[in-house]
Amino acid sequence: MKVTTIGLDLAKNWFQVHGVAADGRVVIRRKLRRSEVIGFFKSLPPCVVGIEACATAHHWARELIALGHRVKLMPPAYVKA
Repeated sequence: MKVTTIGLDLAKNWFQVHGVAADGRVVIRRKLRRSEVIGFFKSLPPCVVGIEACATAHHWARELIALGHRVKLMPPAYVKA
């Protein structure tokens, strides 16, 4: 049950995390507070994290890259609700 890809939905106070394994199974579906995000990603092995490009996305991308994750920023037109 190793997470390979994570979709991170950024918001003001609550962030939504959706993680899938290599075979496509959903293994993580959590709601995190802003203060819990760094601790959560520290506990994971390095993986690909997809984030919608927005005002704070670059800040969070730098934080996650520092933890060893590979971050992909996507234009809002490519992100599905």
